[in-house]
Amino acid sequence: MTAAGALRVLATGGGGQVGRELARRGAAAGAGVAALPRAELDIADPAAIRAALDRLRPDVVVNAAAYTAVDRAESEPDAAFAANRDGAANVARACAAAGVPLVHISTDYVFDGTKDGPWTEDDAPNPLGVYGRSKLAGEAAARAAHARLVVLRTSWVYAAHGGNFARTMLRLGAERERLRVVDDQRGAPTFAGDIADAALAVARRIAGRADAPWGLYHYAARGETTWRGFAEAILEAAAPALGRRPVVEPIATAEYPTPAARPANSTLDCARIDAAFAPPRRCWREGLAEVLDELLEGRGNRAERRRDG
Repeated sequence: MTAAGALRVLATGGGGQVGRELARRGAAAGAGVAALPRAELDIADPAAIRAALDRLRPDVVVNAAAYTAVDRAESEPDAAFAANRDGAANVARACAAAGVPLVHISTDYVFDGTKDGPWTEDDAPNPLGVYGRSKLAGEAAARAAHARLVVLRTSWVYAAHGGNFARTMLRLGAERERLRVVDDQRGAPTFAGDIADAALAVARRIAGRADAPWGLYHYAARGETTWRGFAEAILEAAAPALGRRPVVEPIATAEYPTPAARPANSTLDCARIDAAFAPPRRCWREGLAEVLDELLEGRGNRAERRRDG
């Protein structure tokens, strides 16, 4: 860290949901975050990673770059593995050579969803699709390349930007009277801003240390719901601004086939990270309220004008 104590963080995937939130939240966390999008730092290019490390001299790197198109990965496995396995390995090797600790973002999709309770870090992964397999391979590649590593598995990521379930529900809710949403998959919707705060809390703890609690951790919002429950919460809160309240019809996964299978249970046990790092971790509804405040800003006034006009 600098003499003034400001944590220097280099974040890959600066154009993604977590990367953008890392840039937004860095100053509040007492950190200078350089969140570089793919156009400025492609993790497929080891030389580019080394150059960024030499130029920015970060205290910690957060690897938030990933191929996240879960369904498209089934037809593009090479692209998924190139980013999620090989890219992760490139970042980890460069960080190891530079002596910089690494926080690597992973996913609940490494599990098959068959467990009744929350998944712990000691449970055996068994991914159902290409995306999950590529992310699991990335975890292994990063661990093999770098000893000073923290892997954060998270779940059901959303934000006020990027492609995600919350934004899709708002768009469809403004267009339709009735939505059909899967109700037999459970998890914890986790705001990308909360993940960024957790990653920064971990980064501050591990910066400049050789004896930090390295390893694998689960991080997700408190509580759980289904996709239908998540949709209900989104549309209920948004109804005044949208000027409508669509009906959300529960359906089974079998009624909504997708190219990639999803785990029926994505809930993560976060006791280990709570004990080791005590990062901020709120109820999923609190994160959702913050995102909806941003997404719906101004819409309520427009709805009032439509009713009055």
